This record gives sequence, C-alpha cells and structure tokens, in this order.
Amino acid sequence: MIQIYLVRHGAPDYAPVDSRGWPGTAADSAPLSPDGVKQAEELADLLGGIGATYLVSSPYTRALHSAAIIGHRLALGVKVDYDLRDWLPDSTGLWRGVAAVRAAQAELDEYGGEWPEGIPRSWEPLSRVRERARAALARHTASTDGPVLAITHAMVVRALTGEQNVPHGAHEYYRYDPADDD
Repeated sequence: MIQIYLVRHGAPDYAPVDSRGWPGTAADSAPLSPDGVKQAEELADLLGGIGATYLVSSPYTRALHSAAIIGHRLALGVKVDYDLRDWLPDSTGLWRGVAAVRAAQAELDEYGGEWPEGIPRSWEPLSRVRERARAALARHTASTDGPVLAITHAMVVRALTGEQNVPHGAHEYYRYDPADDD
C-alpha cells in the first residue's frame, strides 16, 4: 500500500489565455494567480512533515507551477506524467471558455460520470480518467516506498476518490494498492 497525497493545483489565472481568445487546450497554459501561488506555498508548508519522497505532476502549467513551488520548498525534484492531466471536456480540444466546460461537466454529472449506454459523448468519462491516473501512479510508485505527492486536477481527484469539489490548493489522501490493478 502506497500513501499518495492527491494535490489539486493552486488557483489559476486564466486572464492571459482569455484575453488572447485561445480555445480549448490552450487554457492549459494558464499560470497560477497570486492566490494560487500562496495556496501552493501554504500547501508545501502543510505537507512538509509527511516525509514525501517523490513528487509527480500533471504537465499543465497550473499544476507544474504548483509542483515547482512545492518541490522547491520540500527539496523534491518534479517528475511529469501526461496521464495526470486534467479531464477533457471535449475530445476535439476546441472548447471555448468556462461556459462550455461547465456544460460538459453538467452533462457528465447528469450521467454519473459515464457515457450513456451505446452513446459516446465528446467528454472523457471518469472511468478513463481513473484508468490513466492509476496507470501513472503505478509507474511512479514503483520506484519509491515513501509518501508520494501527485499534483493534479479536481476531476482526477474525483475519479480516484469520489470526492467532488476539491478546492484549489487542497489535497486528498489516497491509499494506492498496486494489486488492485491486476
């Protein structure tokens, strides 16, 4: 059993993205807001006593920014795993703005996180998010015995733990058992 702290990145600043009118996945380049930086610093202080031996992050800028702050404070290098990325509200990557993401999430919630029987949707079902996140955790926990920090996104935390509405800069404790993947 491996102790994992699933950390939601600090609050992002989407103004640089929105002001340029960038669609979809370009939003993933948004940095942390000043509040998000403070959240990451406070989280590093809070988690400093757990004895983390490994830090892995989503590749999205808001997560990497959080991971850099936390990793620096805890003297941990940052590994990056694409499978810890955020949920895809539209597989085309062309959504525009928060309203489109919220609409996709409302539909996901309406269907309990999974596509209706025989009707694929454009959004990523939670079972796929869970599958790829567990695969990432398997890759990164294989080389450490101590607690792992995984800097990721609310929907990844939800897919793994069932916890909804995890605030920015918060964490959920997750006991990962590689035997469950067999």
